[in-house]
Amino acid sequence: MMDAKQVSTFGSPLPSETADRSTCDLVRLATCLEREEWEGLLVGESAEMRQVSHIIRMVAGRRSTVLITGETGTGKEMAARAVHLAGPRRRSRLVAVNCSALPENLLEAELFGHVKGAFTGAFQNRVGRFEQAQGGTLFLDEIGDLPLDLQAKLLRVVQERELQRLGSSETVRLDIRVVAATNCDLAQRIEQDRFREDLYYRLNVVPIHMPPLRQRREDIPMLAWHFVEKVCRVEEIPPKSFRPEAIEHLCGYAWPGNVRQLENAVEMAVAMSGDRAVLLAGDFPLPATPAARPPIHAVPAVPAPPVVSVPDNGLDYEQTLALIERSILEQALSKTGGNKKAAAEMLRLKRTTLSAKMRSLDATNSFQRSALSDRLSAAAADAHGTRTAALAG
Repeated sequence: MMDAKQVSTFGSPLPSETADRSTCDLVRLATCLEREEWEGLLVGESAEMRQVSHIIRMVAGRRSTVLITGETGTGKEMAARAVHLAGPRRRSRLVAVNCSALPENLLEAELFGHVKGAFTGAFQNRVGRFEQAQGGTLFLDEIGDLPLDLQAKLLRVVQERELQRLGSSETVRLDIRVVAATNCDLAQRIEQDRFREDLYYRLNVVPIHMPPLRQRREDIPMLAWHFVEKVCRVEEIPPKSFRPEAIEHLCGYAWPGNVRQLENAVEMAVAMSGDRAVLLAGDFPLPATPAARPPIHAVPAVPAPPVVSVPDNGLDYEQTLALIERSILEQALSKTGGNKKAAAEMLRLKRTTLSAKMRSLDATNSFQRSALSDRLSAAAADAHGTRTAALAG
């Protein structure tokens, strides 16, 4: 039987050297097209985006886990898709799971699968997302919202590259690459005992940070043109362009919703422009003072420190510092109704750290005395009001 690569377009045999050269040319062409495909997902020429592309290119052939961070709308899912397409796993599936979209009782079965009878309602075997991604890539979006007990199981699966379906003792070996993404500050969640530190280090082997659009404004014109071409192609309408002042208008906005917000704005402008071939600044009704708008996920500003006057005869530094710290703890406890967990989150502390500080500063007893005093005062006021009403009657 004749080798397929030795047959030309017209059916006549090709010399072996020519066939090998033709095969190599086809492979190079396919590789170039695939490279263009994944690079086309990351639009922008800024230093920040060049760094993202560089990291993806360097780790394309590896199996190392990747953690993509960034604000909502910065393109974390596109980066995950680029990681998948850049390497040899592009021939297999990219399976995506949003860890915040499913309730905890369903998420475990969704990830790891189950056998018939594993729990009420498990009427048949089910292959989980990990197994569905065999040979390819599993994308775990919103990983910061994964419940703690599932984090422990995920750690083992990622570490050992094997799993057991719910209700089964059979071990399934995995050949996958895991890419996770989050818009949360995982370091802060670790401090709050809401995310496992060991899982963080297991996922953060290759970190990729997607910058907010306000930090790469030079990419806005390229992104705007990319989106207008995409919308016109999808809607099957004639191409549209921008007036220069429209691009200037877009570049002057802070884009708190990042790339996703820009894409939505362009899509709306195309729809509202009707048959007009040129988009104007007025087609983008953005706020007049966008730079003043903070990012959606901005960390609250640190309040100004309390003013402490130092008397001429001096003061006890440690005692004064303790009083200020206790006041902060008591305010947090008061605002959260004495809920230590909520107070710890408010102060960006671990709950154990908060408890230790409360004990050392006697904040617990002080808060309890204050709360008791408030309740007694309220009760006295109610009683006084009742007596007054009775006398008036």
